[in-house]
Amino acid sequence: MMTTIPVPSRRLTGHCLCGTVAYEVTDAFEYAMNCHCSQCRRATGSAFKPFAGIKREHLAITHGQDAALIYGEAAAAHDVHCGRCGSLLFSVVRDGAYAHVTMGTLADVPSIRPSMHIFVASKASWHEITDDLPQYARFPES
Repeated sequence: MMTTIPVPSRRLTGHCLCGTVAYEVTDAFEYAMNCHCSQCRRATGSAFKPFAGIKREHLAITHGQDAALIYGEAAAAHDVHCGRCGSLLFSVVRDGAYAHVTMGTLADVPSIRPSMHIFVASKASWHEITDDLPQYARFPES
């Protein structure tokens, strides 16, 4: 009989533009998407927000907790930014159970890649999606 020894998940690091706020997250993301909704565009200043979703307990701020700025309701869905440079680090969603990590703030390469575009019905009119990933007008229902 063969015994399997569990391999610990790799830890990834990430941080804001100025380096004031840093975090660690387990490389065990459950999904990754490119969100084109107007809120994500405004929060990032970009055409879309690439994010990876993971259970909240797998992410921890490791440096600069006192400089983290919460936008939204702390007890509900909210975004976590650096209070110094404004970088959007992650969003807490799904009743606080999940975090959507902005992939651009990761310093290490995650094993996951975005698998779809969501909220393309409200994408920026000046942006053209040129890859072959599936596109959904809203969030796809399972």
